[in-house]
Amino acid sequence: MSSDTSLFIRCAERIAQSSGLLIAAGAGMGVDSGLADFRGPEGLWRAYPPLRQAGLRFEEIANPRAFARNPGLAWGFYGHRLQCYREANPHRGFAILREMAARLPDGAFVFTSNVDGHFQKAGFADEAICEVHGSIHHLQCAEPCSDHIWAAEGFEPHVDSSTCRLAPPLPCCPNCGELARPNILMFGDWNWLEWRTGQQEARFTAWCEAVSDPVVIELGAGKSVATVRMMSERSGFPIIRINLRDPEVSSPRHIGVPMGALAALEGIHAALVGMGGC
Repeated sequence: MSSDTSLFIRCAERIAQSSGLLIAAGAGMGVDSGLADFRGPEGLWRAYPPLRQAGLRFEEIANPRAFARNPGLAWGFYGHRLQCYREANPHRGFAILREMAARLPDGAFVFTSNVDGHFQKAGFADEAICEVHGSIHHLQCAEPCSDHIWAAEGFEPHVDSSTCRLAPPLPCCPNCGELARPNILMFGDWNWLEWRTGQQEARFTAWCEAVSDPVVIELGAGKSVATVRMMSERSGFPIIRINLRDPEVSSPRHIGVPMGALAALEGIHAALVGMGGC
């Protein structure tokens, strides 16, 4: 038996013994769907060469000050991402997770730092998802002038790829007419409207308190912005940490899987099928 097969069986056994899945997903979850993870300046600059020319790092463009200083460029970055997320299809790993959860009495809850909306697109119930950093599919006033958050449906960004700039008109707030921005928690962000995510967090807390014997499946959660990894470790639940670069775990009750999300989920799914559990 290969070491990978043995590892998949361990994970499958842990899942089969659990009552539900806490799916904890970081940027690495989207890589197999063809999405960029912006790891380090080179990752961002490969996807957005004009930002290299401007010398802008992710922390500088994913920042409310960018909307104040250069709104066309900031919206070029986020508008292009919005279109990419709309056009990309969630990889098969999402369906595997849904299939696993459907066979467990407590189902699943998703806790993700991703803003792409792909768990909803893959069929997970919106009521069972916590987008801890917000969603690119929702907008707010950049000021903000009120607590209003609205859907980005109907906004079709047209971005000049050579300059990474959004063609006017830029999105505006329906209340005051000033610039709008994505309802996403950015770096150095004091204007993010968090009440939508707060409602999600309340449902997440209620699920964690009600679930009897869950297991965390953590997928592609990095260390640079460690929100998801910290939640997994503080949950008190056993963790299956799937991470190509940083699979280390802090306890023998956890399992580290040094692979990408899709390959690991396919291997675990095959092991569950072999056990008659999926």
